[in-house]
Amino acid sequence: MKHGSTHTFKSLKHTLTAVFMLVWCGSSPFVRPAAAACHDNIRVFVSIAPQAYFVKRIGADHVNVEVMVGPGQSPATYEPRPRQMAALGQASLYFRIGVPFESVWMERIAKANPHLCVIDTRHGITLLPIVPNNAHRASARVNHAHGMDDPHIWLSPRLVKIQAQNICDALIEQDRIHETDYRKNLKAFCKDLDALDATIAGLLRSLKDRTFLVFHPSWGYFARDYGLEQIAIETEGKPPSARALTRIIELAKQKNIRVIFVQKQFSKRSARAVAQAIKARVIEVDPLAQDYFDNMKRLAQTLAETLR
Repeated sequence: MKHGSTHTFKSLKHTLTAVFMLVWCGSSPFVRPAAAACHDNIRVFVSIAPQAYFVKRIGADHVNVEVMVGPGQSPATYEPRPRQMAALGQASLYFRIGVPFESVWMERIAKANPHLCVIDTRHGITLLPIVPNNAHRASARVNHAHGMDDPHIWLSPRLVKIQAQNICDALIEQDRIHETDYRKNLKAFCKDLDALDATIAGLLRSLKDRTFLVFHPSWGYFARDYGLEQIAIETEGKPPSARALTRIIELAKQKNIRVIFVQKQFSKRSARAVAQAIKARVIEVDPLAQDYFDNMKRLAQTLAETLR
């Protein structure tokens, strides 16, 4: 009888311990519905690859990050795959940034995953409108009113600091246990961004020519930050008409442009036509590259060499 009582007591003790742990995990403010266990990493989705780098710099080993738009794909035409839609059901956070596919898909994603916390990393950033080349300021106001904001905020190291703060705040809200780590990582990341900003500014400060030609208008914030002028062959996701192409060629000749930047996500046909007409080189750059610091330095160095 004594042995049976002891066995019953031990069983009851283990049961109560298990119940206590289950209740603690379920009531902990650091665990969200998508988490499978108390010490799981935060599962995060982002729209584009550079964001994944930003999140990892701040979240480090406390986060698992998945990217929606894969290598070679365009955020303008992208559609999530079924596997990704299923995986979103296990995520806690989604960091949006304003790329075109979000305007179609974010509402659907949010409705399908009511537990998913969607963070807009544009918070605190004044967005630029995408304005056709040589457009009047009134046209800029009209475009802005119709929601044609330039989404390429990750191509400004200064604006990435604001995005990084938004990311840090969201991670802390999800996981206050590691708040010190997140704040420490944010501080180190912002220090590196300041150094990158200074390096780019130094490379571009004394350029004689300050106008560069691109196919897709990705570099508006970058150009603003460093006193440059971006001329785009394509605007609003459409290739130029024959008349527009002629105007761009004339403008490029006036400004003595000798290089055109293109990216692999878009056709290079129009860029090659302009390059042939003005005897310019076509150079591929990738604004969606995940190796953020190397990519930004490489662009600045190429601009410094071609605009000198």
